[in-house]
Amino acid sequence: MAEIGIVGAGFIGLASAGWLMRDGHRVTLFDPSGVAQGASFGNAGTFAPYGCIPVNNPSVFRDLPRFLLSSESPFRLRWSYLPHVMPWLARFMVNSTRNRYEASAGALAALLAQAQAGYAPLLEEPALAKYVRPRECLYLYSSAASFDASRASLKLREQLGVSFDVLSGADVRALEPSLAPIFERGVLFSDSWHFSDPQGFLTSLYELLATRGLELERKAVSALAPAAQGVTLTTDDGVQRRFDHVVVATGARSAKFAAQCGDRVPLDTERGYHVRYRGATQLISRPVGWAERGFYMTPMDDGVRVAGTVELGSFSDERNRSLLDLLTFSSKRALPALQQPDSSWLGFRPTMPDGVPVLGRASASERVIYAFGHQHLGLTLAGVSGRIVSDLIARRAPPLDLSRYAATRF
Repeated sequence: MAEIGIVGAGFIGLASAGWLMRDGHRVTLFDPSGVAQGASFGNAGTFAPYGCIPVNNPSVFRDLPRFLLSSESPFRLRWSYLPHVMPWLARFMVNSTRNRYEASAGALAALLAQAQAGYAPLLEEPALAKYVRPRECLYLYSSAASFDASRASLKLREQLGVSFDVLSGADVRALEPSLAPIFERGVLFSDSWHFSDPQGFLTSLYELLATRGLELERKAVSALAPAAQGVTLTTDDGVQRRFDHVVVATGARSAKFAAQCGDRVPLDTERGYHVRYRGATQLISRPVGWAERGFYMTPMDDGVRVAGTVELGSFSDERNRSLLDLLTFSSKRALPALQQPDSSWLGFRPTMPDGVPVLGRASASERVIYAFGHQHLGLTLAGVSGRIVSDLIARRAPPLDLSRYAATRF
């Protein structure tokens, strides 16, 4: 039995804690915000095993002018942030070439193939399984041209093992009659589902593990210092703790810890948004994504959550009103019975230029394990990431080759 510290108490950190405690380890989480905050709080709630198409793809070269200039684009770049993000953008464009894009898609598909099995032990608990809603995710296309432009990525998904059905506009309306009759085609992804309350799920997971000995320190970690016999973790108040192993699972804020452990990773952040329509849950029965507008509408216990968009622009708390307005306008266009949102949210997703997370050991020490950079798939890949973390610490063979996810791949 080992003493293990985990930096981060979101989906990846808590799933890792669950798997590690199955092996009998003593685990302490460190997160100044507590459990299930940040991107783990505000996501779309979807379990998306179909999500193997990375943002870095060849269509970027065609669509970039529209992304930058259109008021209806789900992408924004804060121009004051451009000097900082230029090296990341250069890597992103290189990774959008066809060969690299297909390599990233293959790496994601290999992880996603293990995603359901990664959740299986957690969902054996009735207190956690109650949050699962087994309704497939529906992608929508408001024009035949947009659907035709997606055919290549749908073909790649199919080649990588993703199962789906293509729907006509009439099929879409029969499946979700509250949607506006503006959608020409739809894609229904098999084996997908969603959480009715992502924060509630994680809070219940934490409470369950706490009864079995999990500890939480609501402190920010400032430094990691690996050594031969362990890892010294220092918090912002100057207190030092020695652990046998440390897991870095703090999402978009993980790069500094990787640098302290011998690895320079090109990690940046995507500013993501959501708005909530309280009491509108009955309007749709499943997560619905409007492909051209880059957002999901997900029915949750407290209403419909409309989540999505991408903004490159640092960790500033200043919200981009135009993106919140776009989510509101677009969701009401898709679902006319919606009234007005009663709350909004801004969070910071981790983003890697090749769209692939970092999973594996640190260069400076095998006692430091990385599990970060999951971009839009942190919820989906939490279970399998936790399993990989536990396998590495137990010196078991992970369920797949981790070379494609190494911090040293750049």
